[in-house]
Amino acid sequence: MMTIRQTRSIALTSEWDGFIAQQIDKGVYTDADAVLRAGLQALRDGAQAAHPVLPGWPFGGGECGDIVRGFDWAATSLGPIAGWSVELRATVANVVNSPVAKVLMWGDDHVMLYNDAYARIAGAKHPAALGGTVAGIWPEIWDFNQSVLAAGMAGERRSYLEQPLVLNRGGVSQTVIFDLFYTPVFNGNGTVGGVMCTCVDNSARAKFEADLSLSNSRFRMAMEAVHGVLWSNSADGRMVGEQPGWAALTGQSYDEYQDFGWANAVHPDDQADSVRSWNEAVAAKRMYVHEHRLRRHDGMWRVCAIRALPILNETGEIVEWVGVHTDITHQRAAEAALREQAETLARQVRHRERAEDQLRQLNETLEARVIAEIDERRRAEAKLAQAQKMETIGKLTGGVAHDFNNLLQIISGNLQLLAKDVADNPRVEKRVNNAMAGVSRGAKLASQLLAFGRRQALEPRVVNATRFVRGMDDMLRRAIGEGVEIETVVGGGLWNTFIDPAQFENALLNLAINARDAMDGQGRLTIELGNAHLDADYARAHDEVTPGQYVMLAVSDTGAGMDPDILDKVFEPFFSTKGEGKGSGLGLSMVYGFVKQSGGHVKIYSEVGEGTTVRLYLPRSIESEDAEVQMDSGPISGGTETVLVVEDDEEVRATVVEVLTDLGYNVLKAPDAAAGLIVIESGMPIDILFTDVVMPGPLKSPELARKARERLPNLAVLFTSGYTENSIVHGGKLDAGVELLSKPYTREALARRLRHVLDNQRQRNAIAQQPADTPAARIGATVLLVDDDALIRQHAAEILQNAGCLVIEAGSTEDAMMALQAAPVDVLVTDLHLPGASGVALAEAARGQRGTIAILFATGDGQLAARDALPGDMVLNKPYDAAQLIESVQAAMRAHDVRPDPEALIPRAPQHMREVEKD
Repeated sequence: MMTIRQTRSIALTSEWDGFIAQQIDKGVYTDADAVLRAGLQALRDGAQAAHPVLPGWPFGGGECGDIVRGFDWAATSLGPIAGWSVELRATVANVVNSPVAKVLMWGDDHVMLYNDAYARIAGAKHPAALGGTVAGIWPEIWDFNQSVLAAGMAGERRSYLEQPLVLNRGGVSQTVIFDLFYTPVFNGNGTVGGVMCTCVDNSARAKFEADLSLSNSRFRMAMEAVHGVLWSNSADGRMVGEQPGWAALTGQSYDEYQDFGWANAVHPDDQADSVRSWNEAVAAKRMYVHEHRLRRHDGMWRVCAIRALPILNETGEIVEWVGVHTDITHQRAAEAALREQAETLARQVRHRERAEDQLRQLNETLEARVIAEIDERRRAEAKLAQAQKMETIGKLTGGVAHDFNNLLQIISGNLQLLAKDVADNPRVEKRVNNAMAGVSRGAKLASQLLAFGRRQALEPRVVNATRFVRGMDDMLRRAIGEGVEIETVVGGGLWNTFIDPAQFENALLNLAINARDAMDGQGRLTIELGNAHLDADYARAHDEVTPGQYVMLAVSDTGAGMDPDILDKVFEPFFSTKGEGKGSGLGLSMVYGFVKQSGGHVKIYSEVGEGTTVRLYLPRSIESEDAEVQMDSGPISGGTETVLVVEDDEEVRATVVEVLTDLGYNVLKAPDAAAGLIVIESGMPIDILFTDVVMPGPLKSPELARKARERLPNLAVLFTSGYTENSIVHGGKLDAGVELLSKPYTREALARRLRHVLDNQRQRNAIAQQPADTPAARIGATVLLVDDDALIRQHAAEILQNAGCLVIEAGSTEDAMMALQAAPVDVLVTDLHLPGASGVALAEAARGQRGTIAILFATGDGQLAARDALPGDMVLNKPYDAAQLIESVQAAMRAHDVRPDPEALIPRAPQHMREVEKD
């Protein structure tokens, strides 16, 4: 039986009409009924029919959409697009058309499909990454992706914010910051087909935030470096909200600094001005610059500089104020200190202006000055080289002179001993005397060497050069001959000078002889004396010159003169312009060394064909002239005391021992200071130590003398040397209290000096053993007591004071002459051997000044004193006691009929009169 079905009409949408027409045109179906039947059949079968892929799918999608459409998907695990599930195609269409970077990782091997936004993340891996697997494209982050994809395939959703991943881009590892959102994509049957990841690249933002953080850190460090504190205010200028910097600076709490509460931390004297100026800046919308004192959290007031700026929006309205307080307390303190110096600086401005003017003037002549400076430096270097050369030669000549003097001492001593043995043989005596004359000439030569080397032990005294030069007139005329005319020119009011008279005489004589030889015995010799002042400019231009007052001695001749090359060498030892055998070449060397050692200056001028002038500048002395020294020439005497001779030269030692033995002394000997000390420590009785100054070994002679006196307090010491090496001589003068006998010396000189030192020591010993008893009789006279030994002088003064005398003490003839001029002296009590002059010369000067004056020589050389004393003069031999001194003074007063004026006496002499030598 046939069933008749009712026919129905179906209205299709335009979309379906278009789809059916497209399928018929492509030849997939013949007509619309075929399309409908196919659809109905699929529904009946209950199976999901494969949706055909429309041409141009996926629609849109940009570059990545084109790649998906043209890709050979059959070569991948996804297969042809026609076989893709609806869910896959729908997801891919969504991905490629998304403006956000997305990637779909489908299937078990996670095939990648992504959009143009993700392609920028893939970088150089695109377009190879599209259609590739995650493990193959991103091996460097597979460890991370593997666990995430496993979770996604299991249906989990995951998200990662600010996730750093290190990607390999062009062979360079680069850290990229992502926000990652992983979503599982389900099939129609409920299984997970793949995982879609939405990627947000935050690298630029992260870099910006890092840069901002670094900038903020730098800003904080800068604020801390300048002691700055940052704060902010509202648009109307009120402090609102949290202000941690301000709170840390001032110690104010949140509530205390709100609004205008910050002003309470400002110094009361600065508050009103600070608030007023701040409100003005807020109203004007301009930068705020101010300064005030602020109370710090510890209560200390600090000076702060304030800078604030308004932050404006696009319309020009203030959003907020940002400001900085900077601690400038130390800066203001420094400025205050500088202000204190402003007056001084103001005074210096004028000096600076003058200096700038001078600098401009100097700059104008810079080149010329540089050349001049170079020339000056060369001259200075030449002077230094010459000075070093002269110093080296001086040391050499000093050493030579020392050895030479030792040789002369051996010869001299043996000749004097020989002279006693041949006293009855005139022929031998003549030869001995000729040999002694040769020794004297050798001694003079050694003296000249020492003078040049400045190693001579000078005995300076105050000399009036006018009288001294005139006193040499006869000697000079004999030395230079009748063919030379001598002219002497002396300036008025000539000052005294402090020099060694013997060396001065030798210097003048050498200059005169050199002038005579330069004139070949015919011409005019001019000797000029005058006062001179060498100023600082002259001293700077000449070496070893001290500015000051000098006595100038100039010796000029009309001889042949010298050229500059010769002038540079004239002071060198052994240099001579004379012919062979006509001079030693030491004359000018001696002059140079003597003047320099005396603290003076030598200047020589010469012109070829015109002549030569040598000027000696000798230091001025403001003291009175010393009396002329009288040389001892009477008979000598020996003694029986024990002498320890310490001499390293065996032949010199043997000669000295024989001479002393001949004089009656008991003699002990030692080859050096160490051996001498052993003899002293042996306990043998010794009266005097006679030692050379310069000896080898670690123990030096001055140290030997000191140790010897520690063991034998009553020991006398006499030094001898031909070269002092500055051990007992300083500044060219003997140290105080030192007795020196210079080599070579004669038998007579040794005998006299030994006797003098022994007698002085005996007097000191006697003083130590006896008190100064007060005698019954009182003298009541003014006594000038002169002795260079301080202990003897003090003891004798005490004796005389106890006898009612006014005592004026003096340690040298110079001090004694001052005392004679200052006080009415009745009695002169003097030693015979004194520094600068003899006691005999002092007595003659005293008679010349005082007329009637009693003279008493208190000396160890009584024989010589008795020979030189005038009738009525008394001689008191050392050692003496109090009674002997008083009796001798009374006898001298009776002999000269001296009667003191009682009104001139006072009980005790003031200190400044008793010790004249200290003034």
